[in-house]
Amino acid sequence: MILIAEDNSDVRRMIRSLVEDVADGIVECSDGQEAIEMFDRHLPDLVTMDINMRPLDGLTAMRAILEKHPDARIVIVSQHQDARTRETALAMGAHAFIGKEDLMSLRDLIKEEVGEHHAITAD
Repeated sequence: MILIAEDNSDVRRMIRSLVEDVADGIVECSDGQEAIEMFDRHLPDLVTMDINMRPLDGLTAMRAILEKHPDARIVIVSQHQDARTRETALAMGAHAFIGKEDLMSLRDLIKEEVGEHHAITAD
């Protein structure tokens, strides 16, 4: 299962359409607080997390999720791709960082990660 945390419904819909055939299920939310609650409820295999969400931003939500679930795999998907933002997100524990203009690489990453997770759990 994949959790998509994105405040822009058009981007959320686009991510969903790109990954729905490689995911066992998809849960969506539109802010960081919802992402924390949905993660606790569904324990997804992977989270795609926007940074700029209100009232709770994605980096703060990621930190809260990782405190409770240190093995959570959270991929930051953001239009802000400067080196500082990328380095900060990765240093905070992001599994990967992908720019919104490169969503096909998000699909490839999810396909690889979900397949890898199923291979591990199938043993």
